[in-house]
Amino acid sequence: MEPSPALTSQQLDDLQLFLKDWLRHTGRTQADLRRALRASSIRMPVLLDALQRIHHQQGLGGLAEQLCQIETLWHCEDTHQPPRPEATAVPGSRDPLDQLDLLLDEIRGGVEQDGDGWLPVQGEVN
Repeated sequence: MEPSPALTSQQLDDLQLFLKDWLRHTGRTQADLRRALRASSIRMPVLLDALQRIHHQQGLGGLAEQLCQIETLWHCEDTHQPPRPEATAVPGSRDPLDQLDLLLDEIRGGVEQDGDGWLPVQGEVN
């Protein structure tokens, strides 16, 4: 797979806002995200660097998939269930209402990258 271009400053700002909302919504902290990403610090710039490396290596779909796997791991921790390998490795047996699952589905099937950011595929309405 060819490396993806670096995220723009606007995309990084959007990712940071998304992460803050996601952590607040799930009742998690930056320390929880640091552990899941195996990052060296809980500081947001370090977490964003870790996510940017994933994006560079695996693209936007890989980044979304990583975040989905983290959400699955946290859900299993919250319900005191061991994570199922198929739930963390293969998207498909997740709650369809999870925000990250919806994001991943949208990225896979309905979003194309434009030079200035991400736009809906022709014919889709937001």
